[in-house]
Amino acid sequence: MADRFRSTEGLIDALADASFDRPPALVSNAHVTGLGVARALDAHDVPVIALDRAAGDGSDSVTHDGLAPPSDAVDVAGAVTYPLADLDGFREDVEAIVDAAGTEAVAFGCMDEWALAYAEADPDGVRLPYSGIDTIDDVLNKSRLYATCEELGIPYPETHRFGGASSGEAGDTAGIDADALDAAADALGFPLVVKPARKREFEEAFGTNVVTVADRAEFGEVVASAAAEGVEVMAQKRVDVATGRDHSLASYVPPSGVDDALAVVGNAAVRYPLQFGTSCLVETADEPAIEERALAVLDDAGYHGISEAEFVYDDEREEFLLLDVNTRPWKWISLPVAAGANLPMAAYAAVTDAEYESNLDASSEPNRWVYLRDYLSLLAGDDAFWDQLSGDDWRRLVAGSFEREGDLTTGVYRPSDPAPAAKLFETAFVDREYYCSC
Repeated sequence: MADRFRSTEGLIDALADASFDRPPALVSNAHVTGLGVARALDAHDVPVIALDRAAGDGSDSVTHDGLAPPSDAVDVAGAVTYPLADLDGFREDVEAIVDAAGTEAVAFGCMDEWALAYAEADPDGVRLPYSGIDTIDDVLNKSRLYATCEELGIPYPETHRFGGASSGEAGDTAGIDADALDAAADALGFPLVVKPARKREFEEAFGTNVVTVADRAEFGEVVASAAAEGVEVMAQKRVDVATGRDHSLASYVPPSGVDDALAVVGNAAVRYPLQFGTSCLVETADEPAIEERALAVLDDAGYHGISEAEFVYDDEREEFLLLDVNTRPWKWISLPVAAGANLPMAAYAAVTDAEYESNLDASSEPNRWVYLRDYLSLLAGDDAFWDQLSGDDWRRLVAGSFEREGDLTTGVYRPSDPAPAAKLFETAFVDREYYCSC
């Protein structure tokens, strides 16, 4: 367990005194997703260095709110320059960390900006268990993704793409094609959704990854504001989503291609908030069409590595629509691991001398994953929601026996590794907010 979250200098000093018998994994960022990746790798004795942006003033004495550093699965944790703020500084920090560790390392970017940064910065001594920057960008860029869907005949929400961003002032439609906005508004109706081609740039500027607009004036303001930030956006029909039927393909595609992919379909049965929130109860599902369509997109792009392809079910069209592909681990990465497909370990083994064979059994009973913080908030705050866990589930959760028996796993809470859940309690009721929900 990392004894504390260190400054960059403190982390380098600590690594200079450490020794590794195999390449450590660099896991960024160090929150819920990073915790899932760290636990998956630690199960196969892979050393883990958790990296994240600095907390407070970056000194060793500042407590970091990320949940991965206190885990027993993390060997050491510390700060690096945030890549969206200074990519060159990020590269220099990572190279210094790898040099201090005395061995090459394997990078796991757990949010878009981190996955892109490792690929784009290409720091010396770092092995990427996924495709390079050009391929990743083709998949993450929704404008290109939806063009691929058109070519392959894969359904996706009705979308109007506006091309490159302009350099007008926020709130000013100078440089914006007003006719294109009018055409989109007429075709899609209001409310409609404005979303970016590349999510994290939009999130940094607006604090969210999508904006729902109610009328033409608001539509123009959001597009102009995005243009002023240099962010390409598109307008998308608001889908009449069937609640509880969102599905994703969780997969690892090796360099040999999709024929050798390790894949599990997950159904986001419950979100918090219910309609458009993040997943808090996910279960494995048998949906061959989801797997076929997602792998077709990855194959067309030539992508290898871990990814999540997200689909929603459109009640009006009566079919699954591809929304997004995340070329990285995500919040419920522990579900495929529990089902027998340890995607992080498969990715690690592909770029090292380690060996991994999955024990995925397609005929086994469905596995489930729950993020208890959000699930309990939903139970406490939404009278329309009915508990989907059984009495036996709750007894196993409280006793901790779910780690040894049953079909349920968790996002953070595990009695065998209690520090992350304790950290969540410490930070949940204070007046500060960690910058990332995943």
